[in-house]
Amino acid sequence: MAKILLAEDDDSMRMFLQRALERAGHEVFAVADGADALPVLAEGRFDLLLADIVMPEMDGIELARQTVAIDPRVRVMFITGFAAVALRNRDAARVDAKVLSKPFHLRDLVDEIERTLVA
Repeated sequence: MAKILLAEDDDSMRMFLQRALERAGHEVFAVADGADALPVLAEGRFDLLLADIVMPEMDGIELARQTVAIDPRVRVMFITGFAAVALRNRDAARVDAKVLSKPFHLRDLVDEIERTLVA
């Protein structure tokens, strides 16, 4: 399966998603925000960045931009409760990403990850 970097600032959501994605067969490295993700990205190749859009220090959109600059092969997915507002107010056009709005069903997340990885 995929090697996923998960950036989510909500501790309980991050732990829940990490466990669920690992149960689905993925290797997941979870961090609390975009600033924490950059050193992890430097250590190895990831297939997918799964990031919340609204996070402290570095938001998901900026993290995605920097991730793709480091490795353009990394696919990007955003999870957020503020998708419309965050994407409308930021220039996200350079980040080719799928956005899943919270709340979402875990099965939908796993299915969307599979579709994103084969696209």
